[in-house]
Amino acid sequence: MREIEAHESKLYSDLAPLYDKTFGKIFYARLRSVIEALDIPRGARVLEVGAGTGTSFPAYPRHCEVVGIDLAPDMLARAQEKILENEWHHIRVLEMNALDLKFPDNNFDYVMAFHVVTVVPDPVKLIEEAKRVCKPGGKIVVVNHFTSTSPVLGFLTEALDPVTRYLGWSTKLKMKPFIEEAHLNIDEVYKLSKLSLHSVLIGTNDKSTDH
Repeated sequence: MREIEAHESKLYSDLAPLYDKTFGKIFYARLRSVIEALDIPRGARVLEVGAGTGTSFPAYPRHCEVVGIDLAPDMLARAQEKILENEWHHIRVLEMNALDLKFPDNNFDYVMAFHVVTVVPDPVKLIEEAKRVCKPGGKIVVVNHFTSTSPVLGFLTEALDPVTRYLGWSTKLKMKPFIEEAHLNIDEVYKLSKLSLHSVLIGTNDKSTDH
């Protein structure tokens, strides 16, 4: 697992200069819509795992406290630049492994995982850690691409997995088994548009479902 994590961290560090100009612009509108729909209340504590260069940061209201974590130091350096440039006193970033969070239990009202569950080597472990640090009744929000339930599309996307694995993410994660194995208490699943390849999962952190 350490070798995989090191590869992913190096890959995304290498991509940091290009990330905002490509994926960042594409992803921001989607993430802004999701964050705004949550109507995050004043004083809420938010953790974003796999925050990267801080693509989502402009969407967070200034009345909440946001911590973004990532393994890639070059990504976090660009995120920190944005924080300073925009004087976002409500946001800070830390270099940290999403599979081994250095936060106490029941510490956050929201835990966000944007485009990261197919990047980490153990997505279920990521959710276990998210549930641990999220307060009872808090929200866990996942935005990600999942393998299509269509036999043809599913086969095609899974066939690409060896290539995408080398690039740093998997195409083999299926939504329903993932939700069941992670014991996610899902309130809502939706797509932002009919043509979107990404799904939004919003769940309430029910500590009684932990195993």
